[in-house]
Order: sequence, then C-alpha cells, then structure tokens
Amino acid sequence: MIERKITIKTDNQLLIDALTESTSLSKQVLKIALDKGCVWLKTSKKINRIRRVKKPLKIGNEVFIYFNEKILASTPIQPTLLLDKKDYSIWLKPAGVFSQGSKWGDHCALTRLVEKSLDRTTFLVHRLDRATSGLMIIAHTKLMAKKFSQLFAERHIKKIYLAVVEGNFPHKNISLDDDIDGKHALSHITKLKCNTGKSLLKVHIETGRKHQIRKHLSGINFPIIGDRLHGKAEKNHPEDLQLQAINLVFKCPIEHKLIDLELSKDRQLTL
Repeated sequence: MIERKITIKTDNQLLIDALTESTSLSKQVLKIALDKGCVWLKTSKKINRIRRVKKPLKIGNEVFIYFNEKILASTPIQPTLLLDKKDYSIWLKPAGVFSQGSKWGDHCALTRLVEKSLDRTTFLVHRLDRATSGLMIIAHTKLMAKKFSQLFAERHIKKIYLAVVEGNFPHKNISLDDDIDGKHALSHITKLKCNTGKSLLKVHIETGRKHQIRKHLSGINFPIIGDRLHGKAEKNHPEDLQLQAINLVFKCPIEHKLIDLELSKDRQLTL
C-alpha cells in the first residue's frame, strides 16, 4: 500500500515520470492506477482526481497517490441502464457498487461506471449504500444536478424500497419517526408477506437520512437480514444486505411529465 504526497520541483515534468520517480511502481501499473482514480493533483486553486498520464506539471504542484492493490484489483458488477434522458439517466445499481469513489479510487463507483458507459460527465444527486441495490438517478449536466438536488431537498421524489427481516413482522402498517443523527426521519412500513421465518416489507421514506431504513428497523428489533452495521449478520460471514430501492416517482425536469419507474418483478427482492 502506498499513500504519498509528491511535491513537484521541475517545471513541465510529466505526471507519469513524477510518479515513477517517487514510487516503486512500474509505468504500466501506474497507468492502470491513474485510470482507476487513485491519483490526485493539487494546484494553487483546488485538488482534483487526475488521469492524464502525460499531464505536464508545474513547480509547486502536489500529487497525491493512494495505491491499494487489493482495492484496485476489485472487479465491479456492471450497472444496468433503465432510462436515458440524455441530461440524466436512471440505473439499477448492483449491491457491492459504490455510489461514488473515494481517494483510493473510483473504478467500482456508479458515477465512473456510468461515465465510461455513456461517455458523459456524471453528477451524483443521491446515494445508496454500497451494500444496497436498486434504482439511482445520475445527472449529466450541472443544471440537471441542481434541479434533482432541489427535487430531493423538497421531497418531490418518492422513494420505495423492499427489505427482508427475520421473523414475523407484527405490523401490517407502521410509521417510524425516530430522529437520526439529530434530524427528523420518517419511514412508512408495509408488510407484504411472511414465510420461512422471514418478512418482506415495503418501505416508503419521506426523508433521506444516512442508513435511515436500516436504523429504523433495527430500532424496533427487526434488523434487515445481512445488515452488519445495525443488525445481526456476522462480519466474517456476511449475508447480502436484503435491501433494495425498487421505485422512483417524480416529475421529469425536462418533459415535465410524471416518471414512475419500478423494477420488474423478476429483479425485485423476494422471500
């Protein structure tokens, strides 16, 4: 693992040469690392992920490399395009795919996978946990990203999930409103079916707090199956998290018509 800051001392030095001189990595390995998003460039104004192998650098520039062979060796499951409106698109994000990248790379992030698939700029407007599968909107212009961020902030996008919990869920319908991280959170739960000691729930969230559904269900002692953070799943033998975003409803910012997109039944969680 390499985590290093490199201060550039030679004007017009190429990025790949600076990295080669400062690490024990070959140029071929570094080219792959650059493409996978673990190298950053800091100028006097800002710091950005950098992929251009032959990017000329200036004296005083700072290059950061966060090289973790295990992370970079990960192979993501490809997302599925469900709706393309050019300025935004909607995807089925598989479990195991991040919403966005980290300093260690972005090749397993939905934003980067979509960018490479459509050859368009991507902007994240909402998130799903890595372990959660389901529908995600990706904007492709700054204006569209702003419009969707406003729709989410004003709660004009309806979000429906499926969750599987252990045991016979005792409520046909229940609303949970315990605060999360000091902020109001509201989840509406409907039991769809129960068998083999498990219950399938439909969850409509009016707010979008971090881990909201997982925390609300765990708070009433019905944690989601496979939840290692708030449930009973063992960290060394994790089950897949049984949580999936299946339905998004909103007014299209382009055509101003209602979009009601739901995963087909054969793609939905079931018991």
